[in-house]
Amino acid sequence: MTGLAADVADGVLRGAETLGGVVSSPFAEPTLRLGVTGLARAGKTVFITSLVANLMNRGRMAQLSAERDGRIEAAYLQPQPDDTVPRFDFENHLGALTGPEPHWPDSTRAVSELRLSLRLRPSGLFGGLTGPKVLHLDIIDYPGEWLLDLSLLDKDYAGWSADVLRRIEARDEAKAFRAAVRAADPDAAHDEPLAQGLASAFADYLQAARAGGYYDCTPGRFLLPGDLAGSPVLTFAPLPEGTAPRGSLAREMARRFEAYKAQVVRPFFRDHFARIDRQVVLVDALGALHSGPPAMEDLRRAMTDILGSFRPGSNGFLSQILRGKRVEKILFAATKADHLHHQQHPQLTAIIEALTQDARDRAQFAGAETAALSLAALRATTEELRTHEGAELPCVRGLLADTGKPAALYPGRLPEDPRQLLTPARQGAECWLDGSYASMRFAPQPLVLKPGDGPPHIRLDRAAEFLFGDRL
Repeated sequence: MTGLAADVADGVLRGAETLGGVVSSPFAEPTLRLGVTGLARAGKTVFITSLVANLMNRGRMAQLSAERDGRIEAAYLQPQPDDTVPRFDFENHLGALTGPEPHWPDSTRAVSELRLSLRLRPSGLFGGLTGPKVLHLDIIDYPGEWLLDLSLLDKDYAGWSADVLRRIEARDEAKAFRAAVRAADPDAAHDEPLAQGLASAFADYLQAARAGGYYDCTPGRFLLPGDLAGSPVLTFAPLPEGTAPRGSLAREMARRFEAYKAQVVRPFFRDHFARIDRQVVLVDALGALHSGPPAMEDLRRAMTDILGSFRPGSNGFLSQILRGKRVEKILFAATKADHLHHQQHPQLTAIIEALTQDARDRAQFAGAETAALSLAALRATTEELRTHEGAELPCVRGLLADTGKPAALYPGRLPEDPRQLLTPARQGAECWLDGSYASMRFAPQPLVLKPGDGPPHIRLDRAAEFLFGDRL
């Protein structure tokens, strides 16, 4: 099937699914599908776990208007509607965070789902006549690397190869892969061991780049191959442009690149991504800041690419029939706000707003409502002021994840104007002129929770209010 035919077929299928949902179930209990994604180390698993725990025990959700006004009567887990999607392992993740020896749960490696049902007290003029209503919140967790893959649908193999090889030309992490590419002849006859060696070297580069703080690590399944490991659909790599005659290495690489789009990326869009109503994109902005200007600029481009993968707009009845569902709200959230004293939270929020400005402008132009804020889904530190050389430094204290020993962190003073960071990053600076920004990895602290309280957080209730408060 050609790319155009596949697009048409997917469009017809999505339209039929949407029309069926709109026409056949006008009186069904309403459902809101919330997508949660982010790039490596952004904290997707912790975000979902803490969000659900705090919706079930809402003592710390003062900024959620439905809770403040007493409209939420109960919240409870139910079987999810998609029988072929793994269930998000909420209970084990919560146990990891709140048990006697708390630790961070395993990160997202595939799509998973969880349904939280909220029983709501009726409101309005006729509320007393209708009785309580139920809203099903279906939370879909998926790796951000897979989301970035959607940008591949608009590229051919030659264009993608040229773009990748240009971006990695000066990266130390890509030295071994660049050497392998130089030794290969793209126009020579296809040789499977050589193809496997190139793909393996490329996958090793992607892993090293992600560990080094880069975000443009696509194709995402090279990082999380799952049951596709070793298959031809993951056995390709970018090559310099040549004549690519029939039977050549380059021609086979191009065929596998197209197969990856058709058999891996497109089904993900059709089966999961295109059905999302609201979306939160989690961003480890502090990690990028610590890694330096190249990582900060790379993150900015990634955020713009991510939004380019959405079809933002209003999910009105007519638009659902004519053009399919569109994401109504998108929240960009800078995670790990607990790694900063609250005095610097406004600066972190300003950074995430500036990082996503291009992306948010594009979404708002298309009709989606967007917001940016800083948060910590689970607070793992306490704040303190320390005197150093006659000045008080706003610090945070916690337990180091690697050793369990207590430590205090002063990450550096974030600028009031985020352009002081983003401008040198855009201009290709290799390091921050005003010094470096420190980073530590803290472990979750032992908790003693009062009845009715969820895990401690920072602004998780404000995130919930933006994402689905209007539906409560």
